[in-house]
Amino acid sequence: MNSFLLSLSIILFLVAAWFAWRYYDLKRRMDKYAQHIRSQADFPTDVNRIENLSNAIASLQTAFNFQLSTLNSENARLSTVLEQLTDGVIIVDANGLIQFANPAAQKLFEISNAPGHSVIEVVRNHQLVDAWRRCQQTNEMQSESVELPARHQFLQIIAIPDTHASGSLLLVQDLTRVRRLETVRRDFISNVSHELRTPLASLKALTETLQSGALADPDAGPRFLGRISTEVDALTQMAQELLDLSRIESGQVELILAPLAPKSLVTSAADRMRMQAERAGLKLTIKCEDGLPNIRADKSRLEQVLVNLIHNAVKFTKPGGEISVETEPANGGIRFAVRDSGVGIPAQSLSRIFERFYRVDKSRTGSGTGLGLSISKHIIEAHGGKIWAESNEGRGSVFYFVIPVP
Repeated sequence: MNSFLLSLSIILFLVAAWFAWRYYDLKRRMDKYAQHIRSQADFPTDVNRIENLSNAIASLQTAFNFQLSTLNSENARLSTVLEQLTDGVIIVDANGLIQFANPAAQKLFEISNAPGHSVIEVVRNHQLVDAWRRCQQTNEMQSESVELPARHQFLQIIAIPDTHASGSLLLVQDLTRVRRLETVRRDFISNVSHELRTPLASLKALTETLQSGALADPDAGPRFLGRISTEVDALTQMAQELLDLSRIESGQVELILAPLAPKSLVTSAADRMRMQAERAGLKLTIKCEDGLPNIRADKSRLEQVLVNLIHNAVKFTKPGGEISVETEPANGGIRFAVRDSGVGIPAQSLSRIFERFYRVDKSRTGSGTGLGLSISKHIIEAHGGKIWAESNEGRGSVFYFVIPVP
């Protein structure tokens, strides 16, 4: 038994000694290898290579993150510009499918989800589609303008080829307002010519008649001179109203603002026009609520507006008709209305009656310069208000304007 234990102790001692020798031998070899690495510091080592590679990867990652951040910023800026742009932008691939359409383009063509649809489905106009096709075929920029009567729009499309993706970029501009301003300018020149030609022709005829001997006629001479005076007064009024309109539009007219009771304003304007209404066989009434708050306004200018509206109502209301001047509170202001039972205004003319010299066909036989409503519009807007008209042809008209309450 004792010999067995002695043998076991010797074996365990030898095993422990072997493990201890292996440990110290491994440690010695590692220390020697470390000294060798330190002695070879001038030469690239695996550790140095790994460290350099790690540093290079870190630098690349930093540069990549910076480029990605810059790209995201540019994309966000471009996205904001495209979303706020009033012109439509459409990107089309080589197969004619829309890849991108900004909100303006989708609004112009009245579609909520343009990407994935074809150009034909979205545009729905053969002239605009033909411009895109010409761009695809010729690989050159194409432009086309078209009027869409059903939507009361005038659009211009510019198709630009995309040589990199074999597609095209479509820029769509809504020129409706520009076209309307051109129409207004053209009509203004035409109407000014018309308005000036009539009194000037009358003056020339009257002058020639007087020169040919009518001046010596005791009856004809004074009568012709009186007509000349009337025509000169009409020209003077037109020149004055054009000057007033120009000054109001340019902001050169200073309003004298003061607290003003709505009832006193409509009463004063109605009293000025009452005699003229009675001569035309019309009934002029006032409907004004008591206790309305004062407005802050230029009394003479607002009275000028009301007198002009009542005067128009008198001109275009047949004898036996009625004219009513009304006031009532409305959305933080006071709404004034001049209501008549006259001939009314055609629906297609309602949007243009406040333009300079614009006249509804039926009104061309009446007197006036055609500037009154335009002047009235600018006076109301100078007060921070709004003016508009409602009418049914043959059933009368109502002209409204609202002046805010301070």
